[in-house]
Amino acid sequence: MSTENLSNKEAIDKLREMVDKIDIGMLCSFKKDEKQPHAVPMSRQEVDEEGNIWYLFSKQSETYQHLQADRQVSLIYAQPKDYEFLTINGHAEISRDEARIEKYWNKMMEGWFEKGKEDPNIQVLKIVPNDAYYWDQKSNKLITLMKVAANAVTGNNFDVGRDGKLSI
Repeated sequence: MSTENLSNKEAIDKLREMVDKIDIGMLCSFKKDEKQPHAVPMSRQEVDEEGNIWYLFSKQSETYQHLQADRQVSLIYAQPKDYEFLTINGHAEISRDEARIEKYWNKMMEGWFEKGKEDPNIQVLKIVPNDAYYWDQKSNKLITLMKVAANAVTGNNFDVGRDGKLSI
């Protein structure tokens, strides 16, 4: 595995590419005075030009309650079939931004918010990354598997992927 640390625009582009491809990640918030995270699956609405990740969520959720006490979060994305993984640590900002609610509203949201876009429980969640780390493969899955097998058989060390820090 080779290391390829990225920064600035390259880091944002990599983060956006991976989050858009994987879509659903585990959002981890932290209960007050507890070290164990509370994780829930969340589908992102957008990764913006600055690398911020946007969601719609409910004021009635446990995540909302946890974020009232501690705004630190972690996001974990995994696409095992493609050997792509991403962890993001950051902080949350919560608002009732009507323009973003309108922008992100879709049929799926109707299932979560029965009162529609005007539901007072709809909140906009912005995750601002502090740091991120990724693992992916440089080639397609078949070639990666062949390299892994060759490494096992020959004892050679063929490069099977890359990892690195994303400095945003």
